[in-house]
Amino acid sequence: MFSEISLHILDIVENSIKAGADFIEIKILVRTDTRRLRVEVQDNGCGMDKEQVQACENPFFTSRTTRKVGLGIPFLKQSAECTGGSFSIRSAVGQGTDITAEYCTDHIDCIPLGDVNATVYSLVMMNQELDFYYQYQVDGRQFVLDTREIREAVGGIPFDNEEIAAFIKDFLKENKNEVDSGAIV
Repeated sequence: MFSEISLHILDIVENSIKAGADFIEIKILVRTDTRRLRVEVQDNGCGMDKEQVQACENPFFTSRTTRKVGLGIPFLKQSAECTGGSFSIRSAVGQGTDITAEYCTDHIDCIPLGDVNATVYSLVMMNQELDFYYQYQVDGRQFVLDTREIREAVGGIPFDNEEIAAFIKDFLKENKNEVDSGAIV
């Protein structure tokens, strides 16, 4: 099992990329009054049929040919449910996949969110040809990073340009701190 929720997000998004997605939404929604942290990852990849959706929660199923097990989704499900939270996956062939994991943050087994800024930054930098919509919300305060908007603003300048990369990194850091005052880790 991963030691941070952000690593689960990384794994799930990597699955989306392997499924041919070119647009991926990542949402982290925190409610401190109900002590809930919700992670949603939605993609427009190739999707899965009903049998694949049921099978993907089994650690001994994978669509990959390089190994015989697929632990990402089963571990995400386990990490959420062991806190008293929930997990759901919806998918349809040709329509993409939606995964939601909700954690009870006051449970002793709840793992930390981790460095979600580094996760999102890495995903954007390593997959510049894809579009990402990232929403981070705590008690109604939120910010959004949408690579389509950045792409439009910078024209043809690649994201790994030193100034653009620094802007993205600083944007994530400053806005997360403003939204959660550094309280969510």
